[in-house]
Amino acid sequence: MNINATLLGQLIMFVLFVWFCMKFIWPPVVNALDARKKQIADGLAAADRGKHDLELAAKRSADLLREAKEKAAEIIAQGERLKVEMLDQAKASARDEAERILVAARADVGQEVTRAREALRHQVADLAIAGASKILQREVDAKAHADLLSALKQEL
Repeated sequence: MNINATLLGQLIMFVLFVWFCMKFIWPPVVNALDARKKQIADGLAAADRGKHDLELAAKRSADLLREAKEKAAEIIAQGERLKVEMLDQAKASARDEAERILVAARADVGQEVTRAREALRHQVADLAIAGASKILQREVDAKAHADLLSALKQEL
């Protein structure tokens, strides 16, 4: 065997092997690599979208939390205002009731003073009659002198 013929045979076999690989083996391998490359790129894009969605969800949850705190603060402030209004109404109602009671008490006192004056007038008139009857040593007839007694009561 000649070394040149062996080399030439091996060269021909190698070229046929490379052609066979390029024709039948290389395209499916390249297609599989391209598919895997596309799958990896899609996975990375999905991861980026997920990260972006997570950031949006975090921002949205922070906004919702802030809104909830604002609403809670508003409800608390409204409750405080309502409490102050109710206290003011209760104070005003108590003042009105106290004023009404005071007016009624003053009216009652006025009536009692008037009654006491009338009673005092009657007592003074009786005392005047008793004094006059002792002075005159005789009894004064109250029916006969009713006008005189009425005038006396009015003067007192």
